[in-house]
Amino acid sequence: MITLCGLTKRFGSAVAVDALTVDIAPGRVTGFLGPNGAGKSTTMRMILGLDRPTAGQALIAGRSYRELRRPLHEVGALLDARAIHPTRSGRAHLLAMARSNGIPTRRVDEVLDTVGLDARAAGKPGRALSLGMGQRLGIAGALLGDPPVLMFDEPVNGLDPDGVRWVRQLMRSLADEGRTVFVSSHLMSEMQLTADQLVVIGRGRLLADAPVGDVIASSAVVVRVRSPHREGLATLAARLAATGGTVEEAGPDELTVSGSTVERIGDLAYELGVRLHELSPHGASLEQAFMELTADSVEYAGGPTGGEAR
Repeated sequence: MITLCGLTKRFGSAVAVDALTVDIAPGRVTGFLGPNGAGKSTTMRMILGLDRPTAGQALIAGRSYRELRRPLHEVGALLDARAIHPTRSGRAHLLAMARSNGIPTRRVDEVLDTVGLDARAAGKPGRALSLGMGQRLGIAGALLGDPPVLMFDEPVNGLDPDGVRWVRQLMRSLADEGRTVFVSSHLMSEMQLTADQLVVIGRGRLLADAPVGDVIASSAVVVRVRSPHREGLATLAARLAATGGTVEEAGPDELTVSGSTVERIGDLAYELGVRLHELSPHGASLEQAFMELTADSVEYAGGPTGGEAR
């Protein structure tokens, strides 16, 4: 288990991670989510002893990373797929890791086979590796010591759809073996398919620590409403807003409504004589739930497209 107890990191007056307390349990995939600048990478670096906490502690099976006698046998991590010498081949990179950590050299070929890098790809120097190849090599390095704890920061970045599916299956198989799998990603759809548990942070603070289904269920169901009658649709929107619904204009003939039911919207449209072309509920997604959870934690929000920001 990875245990974070009041984990805090300050850079001068800026607080990157703020009293983060959470347990990352074995036997499941735990997704680590948050907006850019939320403190995810800093948290992972503190777990791995690359950054020293200002306060609190990060423990792996009850010990700090610095106390691990054979770290690659206990923790495997991918934080930066480009962290390889530009002139050293991928295979040589893994051999150096193996020899410096007492890992049999045969293990290098085993993990290269696992991640799908053949002799030609593994023989390329670091500067010649594509982003996708670098990701696969980084995953191979994380698996090298066959550790019970694995950490991945954006592992599908640069991979094609087949590679993304392969990473998803790999994460699930590692968790099914009883390992602790901690994965940071910005791909909400992928996390919804892969993760069992979610840890969501914003501005360094814990926002949620719950099963994926519970996080999604915390978000409201949205109803899509379409009508060819713009004036009638506007009247319907006003009445829905007046009765407690949250209404957004999704297009010239379309509304999205939360805080109301399909039945209520349909009855109100009938009462107002508004002909509808669509009235359909859409279950909440992880992306929607994430946006609601982190709405007050986004430092750099984009403006509307197709016109001036308002």
